[in-house]
Amino acid sequence: MSIYQSIQDFISLALQNGTIEPLDELYHRNQLLHFLGLNDWAEVDKEAHEKDSLILMDQLLAIANENNVIEKGQDEFYEAALMNFITPRPSKINHDFWEKYKTSPDVATQYFYELAQQVNQVKTRDIARNIAFSHLTKYGKLEITINLSKPEKDPKAIAAAKLVKASSYPACQLCLENEGFYGIGNKPARSNHRIIQVSINGEDWGFQYSPYAYFNEHSILLNAKHQPMEINKRAFDNLLGFLDQFPDYMIGSNADLPIVGGSILTHDHYQAGRYEFPMAKAELREEIKLQHFPEVSCGIVNWPMSVLRLSSKNQVELSKAADELLKKWQVYSDESLQIKAKSADGKLHHTITPIARIREGKYELDLVLRDNNTSEIYPDGIFHPHPALHHIKKENIGLIEVMGLAILPARLKTELLEVEKYLLNQENEMSEIHKPWAEELKKTEYFSKETVHEIVQGAVGEVFEQVLKDAGVFKDNEVGQKGFYEFINFVNNKFS
Repeated sequence: MSIYQSIQDFISLALQNGTIEPLDELYHRNQLLHFLGLNDWAEVDKEAHEKDSLILMDQLLAIANENNVIEKGQDEFYEAALMNFITPRPSKINHDFWEKYKTSPDVATQYFYELAQQVNQVKTRDIARNIAFSHLTKYGKLEITINLSKPEKDPKAIAAAKLVKASSYPACQLCLENEGFYGIGNKPARSNHRIIQVSINGEDWGFQYSPYAYFNEHSILLNAKHQPMEINKRAFDNLLGFLDQFPDYMIGSNADLPIVGGSILTHDHYQAGRYEFPMAKAELREEIKLQHFPEVSCGIVNWPMSVLRLSSKNQVELSKAADELLKKWQVYSDESLQIKAKSADGKLHHTITPIARIREGKYELDLVLRDNNTSEIYPDGIFHPHPALHHIKKENIGLIEVMGLAILPARLKTELLEVEKYLLNQENEMSEIHKPWAEELKKTEYFSKETVHEIVQGAVGEVFEQVLKDAGVFKDNEVGQKGFYEFINFVNNKFS
């Protein structure tokens, strides 16, 4: 296929997407030729030969590289700017989205998600590199992902970033101002990034798909204002309000405190998607009565973390009940279990990770109790992965992991292969951080070339299960569950 045919096929995608009108074609071609470092043209077949946008992207980037128009370390920015040629303007996408929404929310989100994949806003090829497996436990099947989707920074790109003048625009990676932003230094390329404008409970929000998705239709609902995250009644109302507009999605929020929160606490946002997480599949261990909310069903979820599941057809009462549980948890202490609501200086340590969905015609809220206290023994967090697990998982346990999907660091791809060699008594370069774990495995398992990989994956799953247990405030044992019931009694007996 000639380079000109590739360009014509790319222009055909722009026409198909409504990015340009037929009268814009010559103009668009000339702009694209200049972008690729070309200044001539040969007539080709107007009928598209190649319709895969990512294959065309590769072909056009190769042309740009041959013509030396891509600066060293600028590949990411150039790639996004190239895909912007076939990405409709925000006004066009928003208009089409809400027109399709009149048919159904599903039709609208399907349109936007397919477009986001086509223009490489959702990086499907990078995501496909992730290693995924599952681990069966008494709580259900946990899911494990070794995250290889985010590419490692090229040393040239890192060096170039140091030369870029620092900028406070956009204020963070979740701001609306990222839409169409070319990207500089450590600010990612967003030329082909698009956001749907959404109103939730009278506030302006943006709805977008995550570039490096961890689950199906992984999306982000971000506040139009750059303001800190906060878990409160407004947050519960927002989660439930989102479900009114997108009932086929689940939506949740990271906690709003360090250690137990997500990676970005400075911008108010939630994460949503069309996916049933392991925790959502977990059944109730026991039903509990909330005395002052007769319209709200409640129960303890059979899960390694401490989770209360609330359910009701009455959205208002459900939100009030969740808010009351949050307020009670924020002041509740049980120092026999190392649970402490606040420090001597008044600093608060308790919050909730909430997840919302609609199930069988009812609103459902899972409230995961979180505590970010530290101690001399556990300086990274008492209810955080303990040091013996850090060789596998040291990072915060955020929303996605809480729900039973582990996001493990890319280093494990090679490190676990070396562990396997060690277990087979082969020459290896296993990291010392894995040695205590590997030695314990050797004591309990027989390894062969046929079984070692599966056994190691199972052992990683056991580590993740223990990670969730460490993060649980009321442990899944007699003492812990007794403490959980005492908290429920506190909620019912000392109701404001």
